[in-house]
Amino acid sequence: MIDFAPDDFSNSFSADRPPVLTIWPGDTVRTRTIDSGGGDEHGVTRALFGNPQTGPFFIAGAAPGDTIVVHILKLRLNRDWADSLDSIVGRALGAGLVPQAGDLGKPVRWHLDRANGLAWPEGATGALKDYRVPVRPMLGGMALAGGFGSAPLSTGDTGRSGGNMDFPELVEGNSVYLAVQQPGGLLYLGDAHARQGDGETSQYALETSMDVEFRVELIKGRALPLPRVESPTELMALGQAGSLDEALKAASTGLIGWLQQDYGLTLSETAQIMGAEARFTVPNLAGRSVGVAARIDKARLPARRIGE
Repeated sequence: MIDFAPDDFSNSFSADRPPVLTIWPGDTVRTRTIDSGGGDEHGVTRALFGNPQTGPFFIAGAAPGDTIVVHILKLRLNRDWADSLDSIVGRALGAGLVPQAGDLGKPVRWHLDRANGLAWPEGATGALKDYRVPVRPMLGGMALAGGFGSAPLSTGDTGRSGGNMDFPELVEGNSVYLAVQQPGGLLYLGDAHARQGDGETSQYALETSMDVEFRVELIKGRALPLPRVESPTELMALGQAGSLDEALKAASTGLIGWLQQDYGLTLSETAQIMGAEARFTVPNLAGRSVGVAARIDKARLPARRIGE
């Protein structure tokens, strides 16, 4: 176990930022993140607003053309509040609601009951007086640095090697596959949420700080077009684009490629399985681009040949 206490944070997934730590495949790291506004577990502002990230971590042996797998071992809330808005993003707002929505956008402070794993809006009255939701800690941001010659990716954006994915399945027990484009990969993580609905339709989820424990694995000579997430029960391929149509195409293509690569399926066989089993969810509507996740239950698939 390696403990790393960050004292500086990044507002881009940059290849030019010096690594904070060198780790080897198989290493487990315990660290922490701050919230999307730059606040730490004590409420002290530690970085500029805009999803500041912890990192980058240099993974020894990683080279362009490889894949880094980040196993999320533990995500633990480390304070008793989160911040959000009473907003609805424009992509999710029908024209008839636009006049009324002009009054939205006010901050909402949520209380986090860490002992019982519950959250509720502080000072709520009326219909929300007794409203409670279970927390489900997740990381909104995780990425490797981009390729040579490319501009650093903002922590508000997503690219081939991850980014501000805001996918509610970046939770404890799941693994994230990211394409290496720089020596050492240069892994960043942050933008923790105590809970988030699909789409992050309120612009901000339940934004908070978090203690994080992860382990890295390196797959040599295996390049990915876009991020993948694997849970104990599902395969999930992420697509990000300027429209839902294009994001869905990217996600679907990513899942098809995964099934062909790891399960040895033909395109015809994959099409039949996708038609019977695939599901699609919308992780992110709040960014400059949108995200779609193509998902499939592993129990419904034939025996896996590689990739485990």
